[in-house]
Amino acid sequence: MRNILITGGAGFIGSHVVRLFIHNYPDYKIINLDLLTYAGNLENLKDIEGKSNYTFVKADICDYDVVADVFSKYKIDGVIHLAAESHVDRSIKDPFSFAKTNVMGTLSLLQAAQNYWEGDFNKKLFYHISTDEVYGSLNEKGFFTETTAYDPHSPYSASKASSDHFVRAFHDTYNLPVVISNCSNNYGSHQFPEKLIPLFINNIKNNKPLPIYGKGDNVRDWLFVNDHAKAIDVIFHKGKLGETYNIGGFNEWKNIDLIKVLISTVDKLLGRKEGASEKLITFIKDRAGHDFRYAIDASKLKNELGWEPSLQFEEGIKKTVQWYLKNEEWVKNVTSGEYQKYYDEMYE
Repeated sequence: MRNILITGGAGFIGSHVVRLFIHNYPDYKIINLDLLTYAGNLENLKDIEGKSNYTFVKADICDYDVVADVFSKYKIDGVIHLAAESHVDRSIKDPFSFAKTNVMGTLSLLQAAQNYWEGDFNKKLFYHISTDEVYGSLNEKGFFTETTAYDPHSPYSASKASSDHFVRAFHDTYNLPVVISNCSNNYGSHQFPEKLIPLFINNIKNNKPLPIYGKGDNVRDWLFVNDHAKAIDVIFHKGKLGETYNIGGFNEWKNIDLIKVLISTVDKLLGRKEGASEKLITFIKDRAGHDFRYAIDASKLKNELGWEPSLQFEEGIKKTVQWYLKNEEWVKNVTSGEYQKYYDEMYE
């Protein structure tokens, strides 16, 4: 029996992790703590909201008193910390929000765990999920490893780097049992449509411009979100305390090439002439501090814990496009109001 606190469990990656743990571990009690800001949506978890081993708590991770009460009330012995502000463009507009949530929110959780566990760390774990963006930018060759020096270039990546340092500091100073993972770009169902793949699926379907930074030459490593959830499961149960694990898809794409695959897939599924929507591609001014290339070496995770991606990219993209086309009501609900105001300001 475990009592696991998953923060940000109503978000994109978090909802997939919550669902996996609910189904795979019926003896675990899963407490999902989420503030339900613009990217958190309980519709993501409608299929498991009635499960007996699931509890939702609406709260802000920055509110230490509330977080401490959750630890005490639910006898938390494990934390999977996913709650974060995660969009680079938003961080450029509002860096204070990212520092508050990603740094102070993480510190609030660390302090609550430290105080509640009171030095009894037997069968306890604080698992912090981070990003490959903390490592900075790569040229055309090389990969990020767990020993790559941090070199963040955006307020978002700087805030995540800081939170990583706090997690390691609590391990080194207080012996808090921690693990960290740094993951590449995720794609899949239930992703808030400000991110590239769901944004472009929606725009292609509605014949709207596809805004591409610079010339589209920036390279990212892409991972299907269900595979990330499975990696989190493996690391939570088998990861070595104090260690960092990089999670990657072994799947690099230039933005422009990725977008052409999306266009081809969406057009085909909609019965259009394949590639017809390439006319929607619109190049816009490059983003400030835009990292050229991210690429993860996930061999440590594969060799030590036996995890590797299960899907080829084309198969994962097809599944993803099919989900968004089938779930138009979900997309409609999350692209109204404040999201539309943000989109207009950012891209138009």
